[in-house]
Amino acid sequence: MLEPDAHDLSDDADYAASVQQGPVSITRNDSLGRSSLNDPEGAEVVYTKDNVAIHPTQFASERISGRLKLIKQGNALSMTWLPYKGQSSNARLSEKDKNLYTIRAVQFSDIRSIRRHTPTLGWQYIIVVMSSGLAFPPLYFYNGGVREFLATIKQHVVLVRSADDANVFLVNDFENPLQRTLSSLELPRALTPMCESPTTPDPDKGELDKSSNIFQNGRRQKHHEARDISIQVLEKFSLVTRFARETTSQLFGDSQYDSYPSNDGWKNSALSPAPKRITSLDNSPQVRDEVPVAADPVEIEKLSLVWGKPRQAPLGQEEWATFLDAEGRVMDSKSLKKRIFYGGIEHNLRKEVWRFLLGYYSYESTFAEREYLISVKQLEYDTIKKQWQSISPEQAKRFTKFRERKGLIDKDVVRTDRSLSFYDGDDNPNVYLMRDILLTYSFYNFDLGYCQGMSDLLSPILYVMRDESESFWCFVQLMERLGPNFNRDQSGMHSQLFALSKLVEVLDSPLHNYFKQNDCLNYFFCFRWLLIQFKREFEYDKTMCIWEVLWTHHLSEHLHLYVCVAILKRYRRKIIGEQMDFDTLLKFINELSGQIDLDSTLREAEALCICAGENGAACIPPGTPPSLPLEDDSSAYPQLDDEIL
Repeated sequence: MLEPDAHDLSDDADYAASVQQGPVSITRNDSLGRSSLNDPEGAEVVYTKDNVAIHPTQFASERISGRLKLIKQGNALSMTWLPYKGQSSNARLSEKDKNLYTIRAVQFSDIRSIRRHTPTLGWQYIIVVMSSGLAFPPLYFYNGGVREFLATIKQHVVLVRSADDANVFLVNDFENPLQRTLSSLELPRALTPMCESPTTPDPDKGELDKSSNIFQNGRRQKHHEARDISIQVLEKFSLVTRFARETTSQLFGDSQYDSYPSNDGWKNSALSPAPKRITSLDNSPQVRDEVPVAADPVEIEKLSLVWGKPRQAPLGQEEWATFLDAEGRVMDSKSLKKRIFYGGIEHNLRKEVWRFLLGYYSYESTFAEREYLISVKQLEYDTIKKQWQSISPEQAKRFTKFRERKGLIDKDVVRTDRSLSFYDGDDNPNVYLMRDILLTYSFYNFDLGYCQGMSDLLSPILYVMRDESESFWCFVQLMERLGPNFNRDQSGMHSQLFALSKLVEVLDSPLHNYFKQNDCLNYFFCFRWLLIQFKREFEYDKTMCIWEVLWTHHLSEHLHLYVCVAILKRYRRKIIGEQMDFDTLLKFINELSGQIDLDSTLREAEALCICAGENGAACIPPGTPPSLPLEDDSSAYPQLDDEIL
């Protein structure tokens, strides 16, 4: 029997149907074959589709509709998506907001893959992933047309169906099988249970520990250097390459600002503010001798009035007892949260109080009720855990999703916080506990499953709880709020990045304008901050402190966005003064890890939150993580819309 051509799409029902219909179905628009005023000179439009939409938030009313085109110029094929002008029915989305998502002339030579989603119910959409790992927001085809889109692409470039996932099409894939498997690790799948990619590098060690072991078939084996190539998918969003800047710069092609040249000569002591006068270190004429920096729009006097509350000593055992009545109920949860917000919690008390902050314990529960809850939840945890423990090797051979999730978890846990003595060393039982909890969670929440970055969120919880069942249930509660961060369509992350851009515009318009001039309005350099809640930006004990402050939801449940603004404002003079472009800013932000002062940052975030008031709250779409999922949201985790288990 002849082997099918690797580039053949004839076994695909959509593609086969489009071929039977003939090329006319691919060229329905009258403008095809003729370039518009916005298209490059000498270009030929080979495909166009109207009513292709992007969803900045989870609300259908805030979708941005536009026109998708495939343009052929010489031997090069490119893709554009331009939003319609003046047709938005929602006042929250301005023309400037819509331009944020514009896609201009992306060459297919720079595209890694296209993932197709064709759910039984709902709209078809695609996710385009670049060679750098950067992914554009999902493009929804409200009138169909995905099959024609793929068929047209196949006529001009080599399109290969992935051997790992029939819904993934690799672009210009000529590599050997090993490299093809590694290269197919695209960002949206890396944050979902369907991904094959291994784990994130250890935040405390920087470079991957090449002596780390991985779990496989019950034995630990040394991982190979070739396998390390596919490790750093989580970092791809935060450590985007120069190509990311070049592609994202096209999102604002209508702005005719001149970009500042890059200047990599900053000192490591980033905490000291840059002087007003910036003198070039060389005689290069491209760098101006003096860069004017606009004044801070938030008045110093106003901030000083709000900023007056200093951080307090952490909540201790004796003070904690005063919040409880004789039966163990928390008498004033609001005052307790406010106390934790300003001081945090002593470490030996965290195990008790975190269970309240995360929602595992009810504030109205008694000592006896909590003891009973622990025993009931232990039995429930054991039941869920047995579901995957009972899978035999023969079953596992026929359970692809289980093998994928288990393999990813096995690779992740041995690289998570191994510099801590709690997780250090070979055959560390706590590493095995982390693996078991994550596997159990993938069965508890099968829609979301396991996603890269979850081990970073579980690690401090297990470190504090020192109990498998209670760590699991506290992690479940945390994921109720942060789960949308890991949606395949990235809706949770996009809504937070969108809100962050609006907050910076309100609270620091000169910095916002600078980001606009330098094509940085996508705020991808803050992605890691939001995804794992600053886990890599502070030392381990400081991470636990900021988490418990955020969990209080005092002042705002989105205080983490104001923390982002506070950090950016602190370094605004340096960012603008040194004329940082996208790549330089990205490098600078990542090198801030371990250098940010937590106490002053929290105080500044509090001041910004109070000063912003209702205007700040209006910048954040309802349901933005870490808000609890809206009651009318029928699909909090839209992960498995086009797959059958």
